Formats: sequence, structure tokens, C-alpha cells
Amino acid sequence: MNLIETLRKDFEVIFSKCDTRIFFAPGRVNLIGEHTDYNGGHVFPAALDFGTYGVFKEREDNKVRLYSKNFSNLGIMEFTLEDLTYNKHHDWGNYPKGVIKIFKDKGYNINKGMDILFYGNIPNGAGLSSSASIELVAAVALNKLFNLNIDMISMVKMCQMAENDFIGVKCGIMDQFAIGMGKKNRAILLDCNSLKYKYCNLDLKDISIIISNTNKRRGLNESKYNNRRDECERALLELKNNLNINSLGELTEEEFEENKHLITNSIDRKRAKHAVYENRRTLKASKVLEEGNIKEFGKLMKESHISLRNDYEVTGKELDTLVELELNQDGVIGSRMTGAGFGGCTISLVKNDGIDKFIENVGMKYFEKIGYHANFYIGKIGDGAREL
Repeated sequence: MNLIETLRKDFEVIFSKCDTRIFFAPGRVNLIGEHTDYNGGHVFPAALDFGTYGVFKEREDNKVRLYSKNFSNLGIMEFTLEDLTYNKHHDWGNYPKGVIKIFKDKGYNINKGMDILFYGNIPNGAGLSSSASIELVAAVALNKLFNLNIDMISMVKMCQMAENDFIGVKCGIMDQFAIGMGKKNRAILLDCNSLKYKYCNLDLKDISIIISNTNKRRGLNESKYNNRRDECERALLELKNNLNINSLGELTEEEFEENKHLITNSIDRKRAKHAVYENRRTLKASKVLEEGNIKEFGKLMKESHISLRNDYEVTGKELDTLVELELNQDGVIGSRMTGAGFGGCTISLVKNDGIDKFIENVGMKYFEKIGYHANFYIGKIGDGAREL
């Protein structure tokens, strides 16, 4: 039995025997450009070929019932379309609930309840964006089930709004955009200020993307993620006293160096430096990748990790250990943390003939140093959110 048939059967067991529709949204990996999205810079993500599945069936009343195979211990969560309030006991269920609320707040006619079964094969808490993946599954399903005819970029924005305003995480738009707009074997160079984007061919030939999960769980809401945003916003305010800019992403490295004295707090100055330099690195990285200069791309990945470690301080022992071990392996072109940090994953470009040794050696040494295992995934680049 394939996965789709299994999920339909599971739905029948949990809810009822009926015709269902199945939707999918991938996880995402960011090749380079970390913590630049909410600073008005560029990012360079791609959608993965694993993600979140949602089995949906409309009801005749206004009740919404949610169940996740990943959190079966939490059982079925239930609420009505009239009571779309954040409830900490609903845990992961607040993500689809937030999307329904934003759709309704925007005037879209969601006039019936639903039974929904979720299943995700994104490692939970790994920083590959399981939360945005759940949001996009819900959005694409609502759009289709209620014939709303909303374009993907509008849905992407509403999903970001759900995370910002309903969940309370001040995330930028990158995760939702990559998951909604992803294309097979393409990375997206996205200007987070203007939402201008272009697809770049990700033909890595004899090289694979390896995602290594530290297995250190992190909760974005409890982490220092929102603090970093505040630090960058303070830096931007002080720079604006002298410069006509709306975001850190507008500055070149030279402009930053000439004006950094305006930022009075040394911590804020370091955070702003990362935002500016990482944005420029991302633009260079997409250019060298298009030129086929994979060696230079790897060098920029390493520089990105050093900046995230020293200036932005979002790595930590586990991520730094993994990257250090990975860069010492034969056949590795580049390695860095990916995602928000504070745990989660690294991304490495590894020559195909070195993958087995890479996983074996890094896995063994990581366990020796950290005391628990890392997991490794070969990241294939897939299409964005859709009905299956």
C-alpha cells in the first residue's frame, strides 16, 4: 500500500469512511541567506521532496476536527469556525487554525467545518520549516475546497500573517514563499523587500545536498529569534538617522562600514553586520552557482556559517560541531547551518562518491563529541504546495 492509500485508510479509522482530498506542502532548505529575510534582504531557498500531507473532508456543520499521525498522543483537536482563538493545548493545531482565521478575516467564505488528518515526514524541530509546511497545506486545501481562486503569492502572505499575528513568531516570508512557489531542481533567489524572485537551475551533477539534523530540538517562539529581530530593528533605526534606507538589505558592505559607528550598541552592530554581509553573500552565491562555480559557492557557505556563529550568535555547540566535522571530510565543497539556528540542521554540498563515508564519519564523531546521534538526509529539490 502506498503512502496516499495508507493516509486515506488512516482517515477512515480516525474519522469516517468517505471521499477525501489530499494536499501536500514540502519542507524547505535555505542554501544561503540566513536571517536576511526579515531584514529586507535576499534569500536562496528551495523546496524539498518531503513535507506535510493533509487529508481533508468538508463537514455539514461548523466544526473543525484535526488529527496528526505525528502527535497521535494529543488525539483529535476540535474547535468551531466561530472560535478561532489561539489555544496552547492545541499545540501544532494552532497553525492550520491560524490560517483559517486569516482567510476568514480577509473575507473569504469558509462556511463549513472540516475533518483533517495530517502527516509529516519533515523531522520535527529540525528547522526545515514544518510549521510553514502545515500552513501551506491548509491554505492550498481551503483555496480548492471552497473555490476561492486565490493566487499562490497571496496565500503565502496570509500564511506568514498567521505565523506572525496568530502564533506570535515574527518570521520573514522566506519559508512560506519557498514552500508555496518551489519548483523541482530549482532554487529561488527572492528579494524579501519587493518579493521579486527568479528561479535558478540547481543542476549539481555529481554533487548532492546533504541535510544533517543535530537532533537538538528548538522552539522558535521560545528561542532568541524574536530578540535578533529587535536588535536589527534598533540598528536600522539608528542608521536611518543618517541614511535614507528602509531595511538593512539595502546597504552594501562599504556603506555599512562607513556608517556602523551610528549604531551605539555593540551587539546590535554585530547583528546588523551579519544582515548586510549575508545579503551580499547571497547575491554573489546565486551568481556563482549560475556560472557553475560550485567551489566559490562552497566558500560562501563557509563564510555564512562563520558570520552566523560570530556576529549573529545563533549556532551553538551542536551546529558548530557538525559544520566543523563536515568541512574536514573528503569531498565536501561547503557546509553551514540552515534555518533559524539554535539547533536544527546543517546543509552540506558533498561529492556523490563521498556520501557514504561522509555520513559514517561525521555521524560517529558527532556522537563521540555530543553524546547523541545526528540524522542525515539526501535533500532532493521538489515542487511546491499542491493537491495530489
